[in-house]
Amino acid sequence: MKHREFPLTNKGMFRVTGILYLLVIVLAGFSQGFVRTTVMVPGDAMETSARILTHSGLFRWGLVTDLAAFILDAVVSVLLYQLLKPFGKTLAMISSALRLLAHPAIGAVNLLNHYLAGYVLSGAPFLSVFEPEQLQSLSLLFMDTHRNGYLLAGGFFGVHCLLLGILLVQSRLMPQFFGIAILVAGLAYLLETFGDFLMPGHEETLAWIVGLSAAIGEVGFTLYLIIRGARHSFFNL
Repeated sequence: MKHREFPLTNKGMFRVTGILYLLVIVLAGFSQGFVRTTVMVPGDAMETSARILTHSGLFRWGLVTDLAAFILDAVVSVLLYQLLKPFGKTLAMISSALRLLAHPAIGAVNLLNHYLAGYVLSGAPFLSVFEPEQLQSLSLLFMDTHRNGYLLAGGFFGVHCLLLGILLVQSRLMPQFFGIAILVAGLAYLLETFGDFLMPGHEETLAWIVGLSAAIGEVGFTLYLIIRGARHSFFNL
């Protein structure tokens, strides 16, 4: 017997996707853009460790908000696939799969490095075999490893954004500016990932490029989803 399908307005689908996507941006932005920049001092293990201990509560919140963002991002990946599959099913599937790999998979596992950066400073009895300076160095190593894990995830996310931008331009569900802006953001993510690994020393500049392009592309895209909705009347999940 054929199951009954419950139609949802495109406007409702757009807004749900936009709200969840905006939550992902806010939560991940808080964790990556505020928490880690507050506690991490590149190359200074002693100061980084002191800040992690001083802001231990904030440090834990950074992990929790990132995890929440990655869980929501898994939902956003499915919603974007549902929204865009009529305009290229295979392309939409590949795009969403790359997004699932980027943050819900790689990003979530990478949070273990964030956790361990604080745990090695916890004073657990079995860690007493290490000197304080060694534990501080380990903590900074885990923070550096987490940053590099974020860059690896960014490679997958960058290709996702490229495909998402192409789908948005093809679909004409919204002004093409948003699709082009997402394309530019995807190129920026890829530039940061490969640039940091191939040309170290330009991390701050590349981070600014990503931040600006993501603010224009991703934030603009989510706000459009929330405010304007879709052009068509009905959409089936």
